[in-house]
Amino acid sequence: MKKYVLFFTASLALGACSRVPITGRSQLNLIPESTMQSMALQEYQSFLSSNKVVAQTTSKDAEMVKRVGQRIALAVTNYMNQHNMGNEVANYKWEFNLVDNKEVNAWCMPGGKVVVYTGLLPVTQNETALACVMGHEIAHAIARHGNERMSQGLAMQGIQMAGAVALNKNPTAVNLFNQAFGVGGNMGMLAFSRGNELEADHLGVIFMAMAGYNPQESIPFWTRMANMSQGQKPPEFLSTHPSDATRVQKLQQLMPEAMKYYTPARKA
Repeated sequence: MKKYVLFFTASLALGACSRVPITGRSQLNLIPESTMQSMALQEYQSFLSSNKVVAQTTSKDAEMVKRVGQRIALAVTNYMNQHNMGNEVANYKWEFNLVDNKEVNAWCMPGGKVVVYTGLLPVTQNETALACVMGHEIAHAIARHGNERMSQGLAMQGIQMAGAVALNKNPTAVNLFNQAFGVGGNMGMLAFSRGNELEADHLGVIFMAMAGYNPQESIPFWTRMANMSQGQKPPEFLSTHPSDATRVQKLQQLMPEAMKYYTPARKA
């Protein structure tokens, strides 16, 4: 118990100094990023081994997912380096995979492990809208929202945060991790808060703009997503998101800022 209290106190001191890129929001993360990335790699590999990954060599959709992801990752990395935050993504080993699954879903784990489900593509309809989703999910990782949500869950359940090995082997901690990141469509109690979602929208449209994708496409995309939930249970992807009207209103307010980062990418 004493070890837990000391670790908790030290983590509070460190976490209080953390700020989310671009928004500048003060943030408390109790788990070392190295621990989060270690857990992410383990769960990511487990997920890929039990799901059908679409080959990028034979699928234009899978190749598109990789292309969009690489463009956004490069833009984000350049931005972080230019603003003295490069250390926050220095250990990211980006991967982008399309998984054959009818669910409308996508996620990004700490360390840059990104998965898009094939069920999302009929809704995105084009590469720019896909960039909107991937920018949003990458924003969750860059803003360390999963760490935030998981820290709250660990604290509530009294789990000792003694390091990567302890958490990796703790079934409750692993379950909290999967819930925090929506792995397998499991968006349980730790699904990102509405505040986190709006912040990911904010960062996401800027990230896609930095990568040369028009952020204005985000408004018709989220409108299509909203239409899917009318009169029926919304997709898991939308289960904890802000109301449709709130999201569209916020995105419209963000457009002047996002467009400052936008330069259309040159066509090959």
